Amino acid sequence: MATVVASSRPTSFWIIATLALVWNLIGVCMFYLQMTASPAQLAAMPAEQRQIIEATPSWLNAAYGVAVFAGAFGAIGLLMKRRWAVILFQLSLAALVVQIAGTFAVTPAWSALGPMGLAMPALILVIALFLLSYAGKAAARRWIG
Repeated sequence: MATVVASSRPTSFWIIATLALVWNLIGVCMFYLQMTASPAQLAAMPAEQRQIIEATPSWLNAAYGVAVFAGAFGAIGLLMKRRWAVILFQLSLAALVVQIAGTFAVTPAWSALGPMGLAMPALILVIALFLLSYAGKAAARRWIG
């Protein structure tokens, strides 16, 4: 039986994995805050944001939850040096695409926010793509196994 020896992980691996966890935990917190917002908290939101949240179907909230939790567990997988981090980042990215497309397709997001409303989702998508790519490279370099 052959033994596979992991390549040495650079310091940047630990920095990126830690930042990935912090980023995704912020997403988990935002998800929690949105899902548990009271009627008073919703009323205090700008009208556009409130309309979008109120028009969001449960399947879209589920996609949001899958995206942030899969991303957080993917980051934990990176820190644990586990190959399954790649699968979780793939799941997170797929759920994120569903969430972004669904938000602009079935809620008043486009009419309420216009093209500028795509800036933050685009940034989140770029970060998700980077994390998936980085996890894939880490697996190929045997930093995770």
